[in-house]
Amino acid sequence: MITVNADGKIMVRRCLVTLRPFRIFVLGIGFFTLCFLMTSLGGQFSAKRLGDSPFTIRTEVMGALESRGVLRRMSDMLELLMKRMDILARLENGTDFHKGNEALFPLDRLQPAAGLMERIQAIAQNVSDIAIKVDQILRNSLMNAKMGDGRRDQCEVPRDPKYPDCAGKVEWMRARWTSDPCYAFFGVDGTECSFLIYLSEVEWFCPPLPWRNQTAAPSPPPLPLTQAAFRSDLAPLLELVGTGKESLSFMKKRIRHLAQQWLRAARRLEQKLKGRQGDQKHILIHIGFLTEESGDVFSPRVLKGGPLGEMVQWADILAALFLLGHSLKVTVSLKELQSNLGVPPGRGNCPLTNPLPFDLIYTDYHGLQQMKQHMGLSFKKYRCRVRVIDTFGTEPAYNHEEYATLRGFRTNWGYWNLHPSQFMTMFPHTPDNSFMGFVSEELNQTERQRIKSSKVSSMAVVYGKEASIWKGKEKFLTILNKYMEIHGTVYYETQRPPEVPAFVKNHGLLPQHEFQQLLRKAKLFIGFGFPYEGPAPLEAIANGCVFLQARFNPPHSSLNHEFFRGKPTSREVSSQHPYAEDFIGKPHVWTVDYNNSEEFEAAIKTILRTQVDPYLPYEYTCEGMLERIHAYIQHQDFCTMPSPPPPAKAQSPAMQSPPSPLALSPNATHLVWSPSARRDPHAWPPADSLQVWLSEGQHACTETCRRRGLVCEPTFFRFLNKKEVFLQLSITCDSTEYEMNHLYPAVAENVHECYLQKEPLLFSCAGHNTKYRRLCPCRDYREGQVALCRDCL
Repeated sequence: MITVNADGKIMVRRCLVTLRPFRIFVLGIGFFTLCFLMTSLGGQFSAKRLGDSPFTIRTEVMGALESRGVLRRMSDMLELLMKRMDILARLENGTDFHKGNEALFPLDRLQPAAGLMERIQAIAQNVSDIAIKVDQILRNSLMNAKMGDGRRDQCEVPRDPKYPDCAGKVEWMRARWTSDPCYAFFGVDGTECSFLIYLSEVEWFCPPLPWRNQTAAPSPPPLPLTQAAFRSDLAPLLELVGTGKESLSFMKKRIRHLAQQWLRAARRLEQKLKGRQGDQKHILIHIGFLTEESGDVFSPRVLKGGPLGEMVQWADILAALFLLGHSLKVTVSLKELQSNLGVPPGRGNCPLTNPLPFDLIYTDYHGLQQMKQHMGLSFKKYRCRVRVIDTFGTEPAYNHEEYATLRGFRTNWGYWNLHPSQFMTMFPHTPDNSFMGFVSEELNQTERQRIKSSKVSSMAVVYGKEASIWKGKEKFLTILNKYMEIHGTVYYETQRPPEVPAFVKNHGLLPQHEFQQLLRKAKLFIGFGFPYEGPAPLEAIANGCVFLQARFNPPHSSLNHEFFRGKPTSREVSSQHPYAEDFIGKPHVWTVDYNNSEEFEAAIKTILRTQVDPYLPYEYTCEGMLERIHAYIQHQDFCTMPSPPPPAKAQSPAMQSPPSPLALSPNATHLVWSPSARRDPHAWPPADSLQVWLSEGQHACTETCRRRGLVCEPTFFRFLNKKEVFLQLSITCDSTEYEMNHLYPAVAENVHECYLQKEPLLFSCAGHNTKYRRLCPCRDYREGQVALCRDCL
């Protein structure tokens, strides 16, 4: 029998009551248990991550036996602890110590001991349960490890010549798979198998693994094909555009203002097409320059005289696409873009989670950069569906990344390796790109007559809403003021009037409809050289004004002018508005040398005596823009481009190349499409609109075609890129070489060397060199619609 003296019992009772050392001990046990579970079992429970289970294969569990033993020992310790506390409790119940010392140890201090016993029992039970579950997990892991041993040779990097980049990509994944959470989203966990599964099933750098279930995950069903139907109400579009930005408000006001003209134009085009609208397209419109990530510098300046040309164009693009009956989604934030594309969580290195749900994407350079950053390899896969709204154009020499880098054409905006026609410009100044354009308000006959009768012959309006445009122009303004009353629309704040001459009547920044009313009264709309190629001169001409602008000598370009420096074009701008100079001209447009005061003053005198009617080119009417965009959507397909003919190789006499589809014109000056040549009915533009001309050394193909009343058509270069074409034009070629050069095909006549194009993306209407005469593909065009040939609609 065990005997215990009174002092020992008191010490035991105090330890049981205060329990401070014991509490620390129990907390230590709990903390140790938690740490152990997190470290030893974290790998097992991490398989619960989203996207981990499809690809994860656990082939090793470190310390399986040791882990099981530690848990069992912890359970045994807690069980022994409970037994000893139970002994102490029985000792306590066998004495009357509690009764004599109730005042010293109040009952409320003894109650936690009983609760602590219950918690200790619960902990012991939980640890026991966990030990059982861990035992089961470890047994399963060991079984998987054995299976993995049998499969480990199947997770070695395959040596397949069809997948030459596989080994390098696996090596990259070993070192960098944790650099982007998107890899873990797709199930990569650091094992060789997960690397190979990802690189073969999510990306396409490695061959499919034979032991994997090759049944592809069900893809979303393709959207049903329906015929596009012209719409008769623009109200739903205004809801699609959204709110929250001044720029969006401006675009919605413009759409509402021109709504009736758009609807009338849609009805006319519908009758012209006679039911040949084509399939409805699902289109994403992402206006990148309005996103916060790109700075959105335009919205704050809408009400302060900032440039509105881009927003005018985007408003018109939205209206045209919607009226043509296509399904639109509009985004002006990066978050919306990611959601609509299906971008996985992470930093943008992985492909999209699903096939792209859009047939076409209209965006700008800012949006293009955002898409590339967040679409991973999917950007390369789907970039053929992108259309880039590009005000000043992107020439092929700047677009081809390798060539631009080697030849010094690389800029901040180029090197995208897109088809040049995927870039869509505001004016038709770059035939290598597609002409998108915008619209100006069209007048009916009654309005035209009213404007003619209300014109003030001595009233001029200056083109320029920012005060900086007026600086240094006092000399011109003084001469103009001798003959005309000068009006301005310069933005200014109440406490800071603009710095314009006192004789100028400044109306401040006007709403669009008030500005139109001012133009309808004015005789002259005068530009001072900036801004370049905006919509305002066309609006002025459409309202019966004469447009007077400066001639640039030498022409402005990226080589000599800061504004164009860095833009992906070497185009030479001969005036403030080259389209108005070349496509409209006198009497509506006068281009003079502002450095010659006599020429400037003489032009003003002549304009005062000249009567002009309001004039608007058809391609800048609502119907013209609808017609053009409809043709692009139905016929432009950059995802299934025809492959160019391979470079000529030595052939036996029995293997002659097919005869040229071109024939010498009756006057023997150029080549035309032979009437006997087979015509591809699906080719667009139709090949029989082709004419082949040889340029002069100082002229690009753009100028060569324009001088003959034609337009350069880069799609036709593939018919010219043959040695036989030189022979048909009686050009002697002592040698013929295939090279990458944006001026080819061409001939160096002084040495009788002929050159053919090696890279189809470098076929270019732009560019010239006095060393070469270029082969130029020209075509006809519809009256008032330079973007389309006569049979293109």
